[in-house]
Amino acid sequence: MNKNIYIIGSGFSSLAASCYMSKMGYNVTVLEKNNSVGGRARQIKKDGFIFDIGPSWYWMPGVFERFFADFGRKPSDYYKLEKLDPAYKVFFGKDDSLTIKGTLEDIYKMFEKEEKGSSKHLKKFLNSAKDNYETAIEDLVYKPGVSPLELVTPTTVSRVSQFFSTVSKQVRKKIKSHRLIQILEFPVLFLGAKPSNTPAFYNFMNYADFGLGTWHPDGGMYSVVDGMKKLAEELGVVFKTNSNVEKIFVDNGKVTGIKVNGEKIDTDLVLSGADYHHTESLLDSQYRQYSELYWSKKTFAPSSLLFYVAFDKKLKNIYHHNLFFDTDFDKHAEEIYDDPKWPTAPLFYANFTSLTDTKTAPEGKENGFFLIPLATDIEDTEELRNKYFNLIMDRFENITKQKVRNSIIFKESFCVNDFKKEYNSYGGNAYGMANTLLQTAFLRPKLKSKKVKNLYFTGQLTVPGPGVPPSLISGKITAELIQKTRV
Repeated sequence: MNKNIYIIGSGFSSLAASCYMSKMGYNVTVLEKNNSVGGRARQIKKDGFIFDIGPSWYWMPGVFERFFADFGRKPSDYYKLEKLDPAYKVFFGKDDSLTIKGTLEDIYKMFEKEEKGSSKHLKKFLNSAKDNYETAIEDLVYKPGVSPLELVTPTTVSRVSQFFSTVSKQVRKKIKSHRLIQILEFPVLFLGAKPSNTPAFYNFMNYADFGLGTWHPDGGMYSVVDGMKKLAEELGVVFKTNSNVEKIFVDNGKVTGIKVNGEKIDTDLVLSGADYHHTESLLDSQYRQYSELYWSKKTFAPSSLLFYVAFDKKLKNIYHHNLFFDTDFDKHAEEIYDDPKWPTAPLFYANFTSLTDTKTAPEGKENGFFLIPLATDIEDTEELRNKYFNLIMDRFENITKQKVRNSIIFKESFCVNDFKKEYNSYGGNAYGMANTLLQTAFLRPKLKSKKVKNLYFTGQLTVPGPGVPPSLISGKITAELIQKTRV
């Protein structure tokens, strides 16, 4: 059997898969269309400033530990981690904020101070969240989504009702403070759907938040990409950047090759970590599993408007991670999912890694990463980007009580059009396909093509779903599936 495999794309799922495939004895070549590896987790380096342009939260550290342990390594062999305390701050307005500290005891105290009796409910909620987290890790997320029977274990059967309630209902049952509700509903946004559409089982994200904490890799999230690439190269993986895959050749229902930068390369095994819809567009139409109608009816995670801003001074009244929830959470969610449009008054997120990590900005200066969640496939123009930059800067200056506009050295932006151009992202989505009830586990697009032998998929449009830790898991389970099923 030929042991060569070509992997399209070099995001977290592709990096993980490349390591596992190499360990299994395959000759692995990773093809990346852009000029650096990492997929959506690339970097901007400019004038001494470093920005992660994609993922910025390091959650679920056990998943990273488990990945490196599979190769006899530890994350600390490749990058240094620091637990953030405080983890993040949530602003509800001027002189109105709550700080999420780094220990559960401090979080319980904050909840109790905000709403008498709420810490008791939070403890019960987090016990359930912890149980669900352990069930997810042990019984669910490392399964390939081949059959609904994968979901049937004694533990999951006992919790089946949680798949038919929602995170929102569970949170609001006992907690009355609107501010606490928003804090508890926020983590499921990482799954790409509204809390009111996300199964209650996914409250395990709250355990990931409060129980496991928020971490920062020294040098930023790209240090993780760099570490995984180094591990892959130690295992023999070859990386080729500026290598755009333009077609997948099929004969008699089996992969025979790919076209890269106009040149045909013979291969009988392909794994794509690129956008699923885009990958299928590289096939002749009779070999595509999912129609345009299928994709148009799916609930995608939001797109984003991102700004990378260099400031010529240190900023005040901010933390490493900051959430600005000073506008209507529910209305913004409606304008993403129910009535797609540019938001009237968007929530936004900002991080400043230079507060924690001096390497990411010159001395005495600050790097700012700002993110506004948006509906997919909406109009994207420079005028709109500038309008929304000014809108969030007005609020940022007001809430943090400082003038910052005159301290901007440069800013760069990234939005819907860029997600499409840089990542061939369906609708310009930023996070993949949402984990709603009807888009969970075996109901997501398959890891193995049903129409083309030896064509496989990995990443956040398939199982287990959006986010960096799930992408690492996706790479592992796809590699195992290839080992088991390739012909």
